[in-house]
Amino acid sequence: MAEPVLFCWSGGKDSAMALEALRLDPTISVTALLATVTEGYERISMHGVRRELLAQQAESLGLALDEVRIPPQCVNPIYEARMEEALRAHYENGVRRVAFGDIFLEDLREYREKNLARIGMTAIFPIWKRDTRELTRELVARGYRAITVCVDGKVLDQSFAGRMLDETFFHDLPAYADPCGENGEFHTFVFDGPGFRRPVPFSVGEVVARDGFYFCDLIPKEKGEDK
Repeated sequence: MAEPVLFCWSGGKDSAMALEALRLDPTISVTALLATVTEGYERISMHGVRRELLAQQAESLGLALDEVRIPPQCVNPIYEARMEEALRAHYENGVRRVAFGDIFLEDLREYREKNLARIGMTAIFPIWKRDTRELTRELVARGYRAITVCVDGKVLDQSFAGRMLDETFFHDLPAYADPCGENGEFHTFVFDGPGFRRPVPFSVGEVVARDGFYFCDLIPKEKGEDK
């Protein structure tokens, strides 16, 4: 019988590729996506993607969605308390392992493992230590379709916000930026690819500067509308 695993979901490309790796493992059954949503803004925390698109994404992937709601400028104690409450509910349903799309940030991995250990859970990192240039080539080759939704203005120009992740995008990234944005250079929203039943429809809205970041708004479309 396949082991139930919860996936801590951001909506971006690393999450999508890690999720695919898990779903290809016959010993694992992904039970749900766990995502943090910022109260008031009603958007995926840090990425700035609207809740409606997050819900459509989960539906297209055929997975249940569990939203952890956190306040703006959330401090660690509040974040950890709300995450723990959500995780305990999954623990009660028999889940003991939680998966993440992290690639090489050791301190983040240790932080996740420490918090999970407090409630008797462990972490899985399906794409851990994968070469990020190799991952970007795989992203394009496997037909993932993604768009940048948040760009760190200290690292990248505003023009990178709202761009599709294709070979040209990765070619244009400066050499000092990680190809997968693993250091927070950019965040993405995946709207189609392996595991999706259908593309998530949206139109590209305006790019807004906030707190040193550039956010590209994605506006949900009704199902059946052209992209």
